[in-house]
Amino acid sequence: MSSFWQSLTLSTVALPQWGSASYLHRPIGMLRNWRQNSWFMQWADEIGTVLVMLVFGLVPFANNALIGVLMGAIGAYWLLLTLSDDVGVGQWSLGSRETGDRRSPGVMTPIHVLILLYWGIAMVATAMSPIKSAAFSGLLKLTLYLCLFVLMARVLRSPRIRNWLLTLYLHITLIVSVYGLQQWFSGAEALATWVDPESPLSKTTRVFSYLGNPNLLAGYLVPAVIFSVAAVFVWQRWLPKALAITMVLVNLACLVLTFSRGGWIGIVVSLFAMGILLMHWWSIYLPTFWRRWAMPIVLGSAAAVLVLAVLVVDPLRDRVLSMFAGRGDSSNNYRINVWGSVIEMIKDRPVIGIGPGNSVFNKIYPLYQRPKFSALSAYSIYLEVLVETGIIGFTCFLWLLLVTFNTGWTQLQRLRSQADPQGFWLMAAIASLLGMMGHGLVDTVLYRPEVNTLWWLTIALIASFYRPQPASLSR
Repeated sequence: MSSFWQSLTLSTVALPQWGSASYLHRPIGMLRNWRQNSWFMQWADEIGTVLVMLVFGLVPFANNALIGVLMGAIGAYWLLLTLSDDVGVGQWSLGSRETGDRRSPGVMTPIHVLILLYWGIAMVATAMSPIKSAAFSGLLKLTLYLCLFVLMARVLRSPRIRNWLLTLYLHITLIVSVYGLQQWFSGAEALATWVDPESPLSKTTRVFSYLGNPNLLAGYLVPAVIFSVAAVFVWQRWLPKALAITMVLVNLACLVLTFSRGGWIGIVVSLFAMGILLMHWWSIYLPTFWRRWAMPIVLGSAAAVLVLAVLVVDPLRDRVLSMFAGRGDSSNNYRINVWGSVIEMIKDRPVIGIGPGNSVFNKIYPLYQRPKFSALSAYSIYLEVLVETGIIGFTCFLWLLLVTFNTGWTQLQRLRSQADPQGFWLMAAIASLLGMMGHGLVDTVLYRPEVNTLWWLTIALIASFYRPQPASLSR
């Protein structure tokens, strides 16, 4: 059973040997001589970090076109780095962070393998799409996000760069959340009908900050809350810790005031996962009694606080109860009708789907939609993956998640044994990823740049901690 699990999660795959034998490996290093003599490329990782930081610094405020241009530049820069690597992408090197060399070679991980496989499936889905031009547009967008992932997975191997990027993200989210709270206190006119007009919450302000949509803002803030929690433990001095605690409270308050039920599901899942991971991290330092009872006590107390809040705060109670109203709530009814139409789309093309992206979805969905229930997406990332890439792509997607969580858990044990505080960032990445998957059950904000960039950030963070097992190195 253990052997099967290791094979399923690619834990025993000899990636260096695979990379050396692959045709994709051959162009790597062709610009090695230029890079060795280039002063510019001595700062290769720092330059890549600046490009990534521009994306996360601008994504809540800038239009999608600008973010697309930046990700295109990131893709070109990653290609330049890869072609000038000193070692191949399939090889392992401890690299610059322990030797002082600024040039950090790329590292292939099991996560990279599954992402490459999914990209290949998306290409086949594009080639077989009934509207190929629209599907190609979606494939191009997916490729840009994957370029962002591979560069982040490379530069985030440095704890220094990791701290820079996450610190920037947390400060940007603080700005976004403060503006959201200002909307709550001063009132903000809704830009769309986000609440059933017959609901008791029809007059309640739902904050949306700079993102223009409360559900999108909630999706953006789920990782912000969890990474703020991690910052409390990673940042060493008292003033930064106080700032991190402030970030936790402000981001959480703003997320709650979006009144996004999907966002609430996401944050509950994330906080639950983060609590379990933190208790696991500290369990080796606890007496026997607390090792056994700390988890039930903490989780029980958290559940009690949550239930009490729902019972005492009227708007919160009304919003939570609406989740169980079925078709009695207009938002629920809308999603149920959209899901029904999407399932019909999946039945007609179950194997490889209609092709990636919202463009092809928007052209085909009207053929299946029920009267008065138009939609721009499937309102569930699981249905979205199924309709875009079929059962084949969905299976690969689930496999990617399995490999990602397994990689994160394995590396967390290593960091835990070393008492490395960087492990708190890894825990936050795992918990945030779970939260976004929880939110994605009932919404597709994941496909918007503001949230999709964070999705790939969490996966890249997990990949950046990867160290191959000794058996892989000896083969």
